[in-house]
Amino acid sequence: MSLLPPQIQKAIEEFSKLPGIGPKSAERLTFHLLRSSKASPKTLGNALLALKSDLKYCEQCQMITLEKRCRVCSDSSREDGMVLVVEEPLEVVAFEKSGYKGLYHVLHGVLSPIDGMGPEQLKLKELIDRCKSGAVREVIIATNLDVEGEATAAYIKQQLKDTVASITRLAHGLPMGADIEFADQTTLKEAISGRRKL
Repeated sequence: MSLLPPQIQKAIEEFSKLPGIGPKSAERLTFHLLRSSKASPKTLGNALLALKSDLKYCEQCQMITLEKRCRVCSDSSREDGMVLVVEEPLEVVAFEKSGYKGLYHVLHGVLSPIDGMGPEQLKLKELIDRCKSGAVREVIIATNLDVEGEATAAYIKQQLKDTVASITRLAHGLPMGADIEFADQTTLKEAISGRRKL
């Protein structure tokens, strides 16, 4: 039997479900919210609710947005024949800082059968349909350089080889096992300019 009220236990359980948050961190977060005058549970709760109710996927690139199309896809000055395929939305933010001027496609994950992530769970169909329109001349695959990222890159290449004129992969300016969202701007810029044929 727990000495803590059920509301606290429930908050700890929910925080523990987040990636990188263990039981001790979940307890610290819960008690911080409980005693802090700056961190309001109500404000946090409203922000979390807005994540699901206000946001949607861009109809073209699958980036998270408030509109039908995100700001990048709505920008007519972008190179619309070049599509950089990334795993997660934060990677779009990282590449934007590198000066990349093409468009994006966000997969929202990678192929990982052990985690239950197959092609149907990713935004791969949307990428394939987008490329079939004929407007995409080059697809740059920017998945992470790990087993899942490489498997996803190979799958994309297989699906698009008869549809897109050029399919490239980021150069190995990014170290193996590194997450793109943590790479610096110079490394990302060099990785784009040194991309290679798949």
